[in-house]
Amino acid sequence: MTIDLDALYIDLHRHPELSFQETRTAGVITRELAALGLEYVEGLGKTGVATSIVGGGDGDGPVVWLRADMDGLPVPEQTGLPYASTARGTDPAGTDVPVMHACGHDMHVTALLGALERLVATKDEWSGTVVAVFQPAEEYGAGSQAMIADGVLDRFPKPDIVLGQHVTPLPAGVVGVRPGTQMAASDGLTVTLLGRGGHGSRPQATIDPVVMAAATVMRLQTVVSREVDPRDVAVVTVGSIHAGLKNNIIPAEAKLELSLRYPDDEARANVLAKVERIVRAEAAASGAEQEPVIVTDHSLPPTINDADATARVVAAFESAFGAGSVIDPGMFTGSEDVSWFARECGAPLVFWFWGGVDPAAFAAAQAAGTVEKDIPTNHSPFFAPLMHPTIERGVDNLVVAAREFLA
Repeated sequence: MTIDLDALYIDLHRHPELSFQETRTAGVITRELAALGLEYVEGLGKTGVATSIVGGGDGDGPVVWLRADMDGLPVPEQTGLPYASTARGTDPAGTDVPVMHACGHDMHVTALLGALERLVATKDEWSGTVVAVFQPAEEYGAGSQAMIADGVLDRFPKPDIVLGQHVTPLPAGVVGVRPGTQMAASDGLTVTLLGRGGHGSRPQATIDPVVMAAATVMRLQTVVSREVDPRDVAVVTVGSIHAGLKNNIIPAEAKLELSLRYPDDEARANVLAKVERIVRAEAAASGAEQEPVIVTDHSLPPTINDADATARVVAAFESAFGAGSVIDPGMFTGSEDVSWFARECGAPLVFWFWGGVDPAAFAAAQAAGTVEKDIPTNHSPFFAPLMHPTIERGVDNLVVAAREFLA
């Protein structure tokens, strides 16, 4: 059997699903695994799937975990592609939303299935065990822990190494990886500011949470600009603000959703303390009669690449793809939950980025100084990896890295 990776990718791209709702995607994955003759466990962490391949040494040798995430995002696709998504879904608040693979997880699934096909075909050439994990809900930062809670580490051999990859707006053919912190730690917070509602014509009789929210959003912008050393990395983003239903009603509360990023636990404690101080101080300045409610929706550790294992992967990639094919992209301020699989069992992790942009288009934008404007990044409604050679390289990356550790 040869998987038609183009058709598979187009199908997945056309049919994205929101986090913990990836039932159709899981069905496509299990169909392909069955065609490869692989047994699998589905429903891990609600919608996750995992399988394993034993090499020619009857399992003698290292255990290599390969991971791909598979959820889409509530983004309306504007790529103009003939296979663009028109899918819709229902978010956790019950709202009907457009859904798009705006982060490339469809490419991740395609590459992992292609890698499994090749590893099955060559299993007499290597010994050890490959465990492939198709993880839900990475965008919630919750899918890996949900699979762990559902026993994925007990149902499959524990990893000696965890490997993963993410498509990103680098030129196709380039891999970006570095030892140490590759991606930032993050927290998602929901802040509820409690005021006193009333008629829009009598603001003096209310405590207006909309004004309180506006002041809080503006003051939060000073955390990074005025309270974090310019040599350090931190991000404070207010990604969502909700208050009120009608123009002549002052609501009783306003909600802010925050995304915070930092490289380590010390920076995390520092930024969190400053955010909380500002939220509470602005509520007090507005005369709030109740303390704000601050809830942590998710908390992700930094994605830290093991130095020795990363050096081996870089050497393997350069041997396979040529000198200059691997760059150090610096630390990404995005966050990932892949590291929980490694952290839970003390295994090393190597997580890399691979390019999905037409090299000529990237070079032209770089020469013009317009990369940020002209090259859509992950989570953009215009994000669309170049199918070729991105698919082939994604498959090659996983096979080369896995074979580096398999006996």
